Amino acid sequence: MILVSDSAVHRGNDEGFDHTGFGCHKLDCVMMAILLGTIVGLVLGLTGAGGSIFAVPLLIFGLGWDMHQATPVALLAVCGAALVGTASAWKTRQVCQRAALLVGIFGSVTAPLGIALAARASHSLLALSFAAVMAVVAVRMILQARARPSETRVVRATGANDDSPGAPVCRVDLISSRIRLSSPCALVLALSGGITGVLSGALGVGAGFVIVPTLRAATELSIGSSIATSLMAIAIISASAVAGFLVRGDSFPLAVAAPFLVGALGGMLIGRWVAPRVSGPRLQQTFAAFMIIAAASMVWRELATVR
Repeated sequence: MILVSDSAVHRGNDEGFDHTGFGCHKLDCVMMAILLGTIVGLVLGLTGAGGSIFAVPLLIFGLGWDMHQATPVALLAVCGAALVGTASAWKTRQVCQRAALLVGIFGSVTAPLGIALAARASHSLLALSFAAVMAVVAVRMILQARARPSETRVVRATGANDDSPGAPVCRVDLISSRIRLSSPCALVLALSGGITGVLSGALGVGAGFVIVPTLRAATELSIGSSIATSLMAIAIISASAVAGFLVRGDSFPLAVAAPFLVGALGGMLIGRWVAPRVSGPRLQQTFAAFMIIAAASMVWRELATVR
């Protein structure tokens, strides 16, 4: 059952006004949703980890929604875009299935916890928490851009032996490109998935900004393979979170959710095509700047509401 709370909906006439919380004609809302979804997919395709974090603020500022309305729809778009990204990367054998499944399964288990926490939190608390997460992701993207990683192979050479203190906890077979799931490796990936699940359920983010750094630190996967693997995990976790929202009876206004998803899928394809043709460091710095602006805008909006 799909429910839309009266407090979150500005009702108009049934013919021309869509129940979206944004005072616009139905066609205008659909076009706006497609545009916003395309931006989300484009950023996710261009940047990989952290790109989906734009979904919630775009819905908040673009359609006038609150966090509780935006989260499930954002996750729906993130799930669809991540599936497209996974399928694209699968062809080039960049996806490490074992790692993605382990992270995804544990994230699916903890996603309902995030949903439950968000249901008990106020919009202001969620918005400020989201702004804080955006700021952290922005700083990470800036630091990553300065580092200018140059690895291009699916598995990078670390030069460390299995018993070396500096060796990653997750070793990768150079022939099959499969991760050897030792106990320490499984624990690290499971913790990453658990954290991602809570963040996804509570804030509506794909949380690739958690998964990718974990994969980079704990495995021998390149940045490209880490992003591809994270997309598969994000698809699993966000699909589980969307199912959790549906079970709870949260609102999914199809008149907006469907075009938003379509836009995200199209944007993801465009982003994957454009990504190899643009400067990575400069691109990440640009998106990081937009994240900081969005985070500051959310904080300002909530402080203005308090006044």
